[in-house]
Amino acid sequence: MEKIIVLDFGSQYSHLICRRIREFSVYAELVPYDISAEELKKMNPKGIIFSGGPSSVYNEDAPKPDEELFNFDLPLLGICYGHQLIVNKFGGKVKRANKEYGSSLLSMDKDSKLLDGIGESIRAWMSHGDEAEEIPTNFEVIGHTENSHAAAIANTDRTVFGIQFHPEVVHTERGTDILKNFVLNVCKAKQEWTMEGFVEKTVKEISEIEGNVLCGVSGGIDSTVAALLIHKAIGNRLTGVFVDNGLLRLDESKEIEDMFKNNFSLNFHRRDASEQFLSKLKGITDPEQKRKIVGEEFVQVFTEFAKEKGPFKWLAQGTLYPDIIESGVSKGPAAVIKSHHNVGGLPDWLDLKILEPLKELYKDEVRDIARILGVPEKLLKRHPFPGPGLSVRIIGEITPSKL
Repeated sequence: MEKIIVLDFGSQYSHLICRRIREFSVYAELVPYDISAEELKKMNPKGIIFSGGPSSVYNEDAPKPDEELFNFDLPLLGICYGHQLIVNKFGGKVKRANKEYGSSLLSMDKDSKLLDGIGESIRAWMSHGDEAEEIPTNFEVIGHTENSHAAAIANTDRTVFGIQFHPEVVHTERGTDILKNFVLNVCKAKQEWTMEGFVEKTVKEISEIEGNVLCGVSGGIDSTVAALLIHKAIGNRLTGVFVDNGLLRLDESKEIEDMFKNNFSLNFHRRDASEQFLSKLKGITDPEQKRKIVGEEFVQVFTEFAKEKGPFKWLAQGTLYPDIIESGVSKGPAAVIKSHHNVGGLPDWLDLKILEPLKELYKDEVRDIARILGVPEKLLKRHPFPGPGLSVRIIGEITPSKL
């Protein structure tokens, strides 16, 4: 499948670039900024995008990509910090400027494939503290703002572009069209990324695994879709277990059980462990301690179930693409946001391999798959709820009256 690779230099919008590109059916993948040129070449991208980031290119410790990337005969687009990287690399000058944050009027100076059909001017979203003072030889200015004379530049010899603004955010008018121009008209990437295609490919891959699969289902959309995808592939070799910890919303436990039993032929088990959880939480007031206890008890219940109903070879999780990046798999400057693991601390003797069918997807893509698989609309609109449930919503000790 043809793809666009986004190098992550630490922007809060890096994932958004990928999401925007996927919205027009082209696969986009976020990788660490320091990925080797050799590794990137193996991925065979149709084009490369440098994300924004909080650094300054002239600082000694500024994140820089593998120099060899610039020798690739591939379209390249730099956004914000990525724009400054391109200016700096090709011989221009970047200087500290007055910080600019917010909407600016971008006026077009010359025709270009990147800004084709965008119009004479648009409102563009700025978020930067540096700017291009001098653009490199063989580059030309294709757009400017009042405070940035080189807000958009293009190389006249190669398909290399730099833009100081953020086309991926909704505050930039026609921003998605600018990304579309780059991906479809410059990179000429094929629109092959669809959720129907993903379901077909994933089901085929999972159908080839051997052994039984255990999947913890919470009633949330991620674990539900993961379970249904796996079930579509291997049928009753999948066992879904829902642990009722007594800390759910009113009637939620029954609603989850009814949803699975009335809508799907999944091998579904509800394990009522509410007394076990509530007895361990008795007298506990600190929310972090509550969270820890809930996690420990969940592991214990899950382990007992696996021992009783096993053997299982696989443990399925509803891990999403941002979860993997946030856990530090991406080594970009803003990568480690929080530790993400849907099920942690299971004993080694269970010897379970991890199966994560949704790990390439964003939340909105999971919702699309849920609709394809026939998940009730009510679940799709359910408000998210924390794993530890009411234990962290209740102030002080948990009592029956508070529940």
